[in-house]
Amino acid sequence: MGRLHSKGKGISASAVPYSRTAPAWLKTTPDQVVEQICKLARKGATPSQIGVVLRDSHGVAQVKLVTGNRILRILKSNGLAPELPEDLYMLIKKAVSVRKHLERNRKDKDSKFRLILIESRIHRLARYYKTVGVLPLPGSTSLLLPAPLSHKAETLCKPEVVSTLVIGVGGQITENLAFRAMMPMRRSGGPGER
Repeated sequence: MGRLHSKGKGISASAVPYSRTAPAWLKTTPDQVVEQICKLARKGATPSQIGVVLRDSHGVAQVKLVTGNRILRILKSNGLAPELPEDLYMLIKKAVSVRKHLERNRKDKDSKFRLILIESRIHRLARYYKTVGVLPLPGSTSLLLPAPLSHKAETLCKPEVVSTLVIGVGGQITENLAFRAMMPMRRSGGPGER
């Protein structure tokens, strides 16, 4: 199966063990695992970071086999789940860092193209989360995703206006990230002018 934004067709992946029970050598109880998850979440760790710490430091390879629930479900039941899904948050963070890079390096065409791809992934993922009900529908909160760059041949993108990316779910602003919006600018002059 092909990748979304690359030419690769790799299908390599790690296989989860067939056994659906916790290993016999693991002495950690489910309550201890839940307590450790909540402790790490209060420190600000994301669900994937929590899983890495549990795997590497505590020997818990699969939280679901020990507790019966996944990490995010445990966080939701304790009221510690992040307001924005982690994959969407990381994509937005990446888009903001690429925009900051483009502020300093305006002629970096490859980064501009990659930013278009990142932003299309953001909008695709946000559309999915809206249909599932994780994100609210438009108009109900202050969720503003970055406007995609224009990639038409007749426009040039030039940093013009400073705008603010507001990520809010449930009417609550969680993070303010400022970046320069890339505003399309029409070419001046005819085909022979420089």
